[in-house]
Amino acid sequence: MKIRRSLMKALIGTAVLTVALVSSAATAADLGYDRAPVRAATTYNWQGLYLGGNIGYQWGKVTNSPVNPEGFMGGLGLGYNWQNGQLVFGLETDIQLSGADNTVSGIKFTNPWFGTLRGRGGFALNNVLIYGTVGLAYGGLRAESTGGGTESNTLGGWTAGVGLEMGLAPQWSVKAEYLYVDLASRGYALTGASNGLESNILRFGANYRF
Repeated sequence: MKIRRSLMKALIGTAVLTVALVSSAATAADLGYDRAPVRAATTYNWQGLYLGGNIGYQWGKVTNSPVNPEGFMGGLGLGYNWQNGQLVFGLETDIQLSGADNTVSGIKFTNPWFGTLRGRGGFALNNVLIYGTVGLAYGGLRAESTGGGTESNTLGGWTAGVGLEMGLAPQWSVKAEYLYVDLASRGYALTGASNGLESNILRFGANYRF
């Protein structure tokens, strides 16, 4: 548990550093190589279909339970952006595999997979995009007893978050993103309670635009 928390803190620290470096790079770019900031702000083209991958860390809690699953996760995403000047908006869907789990008092909860379908909207500063995102979420929540017995449910819910994406080439970009995912509760005979999952997700990824 201590190792996982240390890794989580390291990821958060990396995210903060990434944001700081990207912001500094964007400022330097505006000041250094183009004397027309307004033109530079609309140079990079964010519009189009894109496919990407990501990896990160997930931590949270099972509702009506002392279990707090956490672990590494990763997956694939597909989306489309529209751009109007410096305004960028679009749709994105993704599917993730997760190793988030935790055991308390003989009951283990695992979130082996989850996915989202979200809208995105943000503001582009040339090749730097700052955005917010909100939409639907779904995923699996499995309960296991050390005495024997397993029970799984597919849960639905919602998600929201923020992110920062940086274009490295006309077709390639990298991003750092935080999501909050709330999967609604369902009844579990194994626990005798209604259990759901609330998760925090910090992930890093790369996208390729077609």
